[in-house]
Amino acid sequence: MSPSRAEQRRTTEARILAHARALFAESGYDRTTIRAIATAADVDPGLVMHYFGSKQRLFEQAIRAGSPPLPGGNADEVAAQLLDQLRRSLEEEPAESLALLRSMLTHPEAAQEMQASSRVYKDRISAAIPDDDADLRASLAIMVLIGAVLGRHLIRLDHLADADPDRIVEILRPCVRSITRADG
Repeated sequence: MSPSRAEQRRTTEARILAHARALFAESGYDRTTIRAIATAADVDPGLVMHYFGSKQRLFEQAIRAGSPPLPGGNADEVAAQLLDQLRRSLEEEPAESLALLRSMLTHPEAAQEMQASSRVYKDRISAAIPDDDADLRASLAIMVLIGAVLGRHLIRLDHLADADPDRIVEILRPCVRSITRADG
């Protein structure tokens, strides 16, 4: 029994979206073209536009993914959760996140999405920090983690790109615990 037209459409959309994620992650929003996505997905560029309407709408769907769980609890628990999330991101950062990270400096909508999602995390982290500078500390904790992910996956810094994720986490543990006031 051959797949229905609806199943074929879902399969084609998923293939286009997967290739779009990979290309946005590799090249960023500005340097990724509909034609390149279509070629990678082995479809006509018109079909990409038919299914997604515009490059912007395709990008929005490409970066949409399940967000990691929001941290919560006391400062010690939040620090541990952040370090666990960092370990997972260093092992294999999802293409959706890499597409957003690569595009955020050149594409205003990507920057807005990054700001909005970071704000939610900042609010949860700062609620656990017993300090007058809790919001600043939470923002710094987020930037340390984003910086490590950027350096490993996108910039591919020497030593960081190939380092064991557990070793990176152990080196950053005192920093994250200090920023979040987990050490009192």
